Amino acid sequence: MKPLLALALMTRASRLGAAALLSLLAACSALPERPVTPAVYDFGPHTPSAATPGGLPAVAATPLPLGLAELQASSALDGTAMLYRLAYADPTQLRRYALARWSMPPAQLLRQRLRAGLASRFSVVLPEQAQVERQLRLEVEEFSQVFDAPERSSALLRVNATLILVRDDSERLLGQRSFTVSQPGAGADAPSGVRAMAEASDSLVRQLEQWLLTVR
Repeated sequence: MKPLLALALMTRASRLGAAALLSLLAACSALPERPVTPAVYDFGPHTPSAATPGGLPAVAATPLPLGLAELQASSALDGTAMLYRLAYADPTQLRRYALARWSMPPAQLLRQRLRAGLASRFSVVLPEQAQVERQLRLEVEEFSQVFDAPERSSALLRVNATLILVRDDSERLLGQRSFTVSQPGAGADAPSGVRAMAEASDSLVRQLEQWLLTVR
């Protein structure tokens, strides 16, 4: 084979090999990336506080039965999305974290915390277990992380509480009250929002406890 012809064939083969390599790389880059799984959060294990709130009566030998109904919530809280607001930009817009979510809808998370927290002074009974005369009904209006600035956030929890006396197939209103808890967070990200919301929920438990013990 003549030297010039051999050189031309070798050059062509090199170009074909380079083109094949580029095609392979392009095909690999076109493959879909593995989706990132969102982090899932709850409030963690409940740890009863050793401190006794001032002004509360002593715990009775037989705790007062208290029915805890399913919590009602706005449609925005139906799913497991972790919501936040940018108060410094548009406080009226609810936003969702893309890579963080709750393990269950917020109303269910809050009900679990309330049941555990109120059990120190009440015999908490769920409707599916039995019916008791005094029933606590709660409506969750706000359950979000609020950013006052890009580097500063807090958990905002707002709940309407109604205490009902159910007797002889009739209901009597014993009391109503709205509770708003704003708990500063340690940072400005989803994990700090989770910790702040857990602390806000515990604060709500203490406030509800004080209120329930004064309503007759």
